[in-house]
Amino acid sequence: MFDKNVLKGKRILVTGGGSGLGKEMTRHFVKHGAEVYICGRRENVLKDAADEIMSEHGGKVNYFPLDIRDAMSIEENIENVFNEGPLDGLVNNAAGNFISRTKDLSPNGFNAIASIVFHGTFYITNAVGKRWLELGHKGSIVSILATWVWTGSPFVVPSAMSKSGINAMTKSLAVEWGPHGIRLNSIAPGPFPTEGAWARLMPQTGDKKSDISEDAERSNVPLGRVGKMDELGNLATFLMADGCEYLTGQTIAIDGAQYITGGGTFSMMSSFKDEDWEAIKSTIKGSNEKDKKQRTV
Repeated sequence: MFDKNVLKGKRILVTGGGSGLGKEMTRHFVKHGAEVYICGRRENVLKDAADEIMSEHGGKVNYFPLDIRDAMSIEENIENVFNEGPLDGLVNNAAGNFISRTKDLSPNGFNAIASIVFHGTFYITNAVGKRWLELGHKGSIVSILATWVWTGSPFVVPSAMSKSGINAMTKSLAVEWGPHGIRLNSIAPGPFPTEGAWARLMPQTGDKKSDISEDAERSNVPLGRVGKMDELGNLATFLMADGCEYLTGQTIAIDGAQYITGGGTFSMMSSFKDEDWEAIKSTIKGSNEKDKKQRTV
């Protein structure tokens, strides 16, 4: 779809770039000539992703561990990156989410999502943006949102609230920073299954042995399928490349027309019973414990 050197000379940071959507976008950027930095909480995952992508496509993938909930750590790490040269792009991909009835959420459960998606995304956006302003350097910021910013979505209220805030940030800073050549856009993916996210968003329920995602997603996506990673990578590459500098302040859905069918992504869960929710909580807890063990390795 693109010239192989369409991103040549660009330096792009992808948060949460060691797995899932972040890893796939990183792969696309490197394949098209960019030098990419990836960050996340698990250094071993980052290293594996960097090694894998460079072995496939060559190029350069740098990595460093970072918890984007820590504003001071962000400042330190972004300063280190800029000391090597200014970034040209930032992808706000790091996120957290899990399915829960809102009445079951604790303050800690709410903050676990909001501190990453809402606060963390702003911290790193501002850290990069203010350095561009100081240097007089143009740049492009792409944030990964969800179609819930237009529809809302039951059972993921902390994420829907937080991503809606980032949608407002995208529009606000596109105006504030536009005169300085800094563009902000967002992508709102529909269902693009990844192992980590799907374990928390489409877990098995009790007596239902098959993953509920397959039938549920096919039934409410007019195109009749989930998204392909190359399709997301193509859109992210387009937004990072030169040639569309007049495009800013926009959130673009890539969801097979799912969200305009109405109801929100998880509306079908309204029919779940108490025992289904208990099984979901158990599955999510197991997934979290697995992640915690991996971070200690």
